[in-house]
Amino acid sequence: MKNKPKPDDRRDNVEKIQRNINYTIQNMELAEEMMDRTDNKKTKKELEAKNERRRDALNGMREEIRDEAIDRENGYK
Repeated sequence: MKNKPKPDDRRDNVEKIQRNINYTIQNMELAEEMMDRTDNKKTKKELEAKNERRRDALNGMREEIRDEAIDRENGYK
C-alpha cells in the first residue's frame, strides 16, 4: 500500500504567517529591552545582529502573507 501525501491545505496560511510576524516583532522588542539593560558590548552586538536578521525575515513574511492573501481571494487557483 502506497502512502499518499496529504493535500496542500493553505486555508490558514495567512493566520499562521501573521502569528509568526507577531512573535518575531515581540522577540525584537525583547531584544531591544535587553540591549538597553546590558553594558556588555558583545551581547549588544549579537542582539543587534539577531534583530537585523529578524527585520529581513519580517520583510519576507510580509511578502509571503500578501501572496497568500491574494491566492486566497482568487480561490487558490
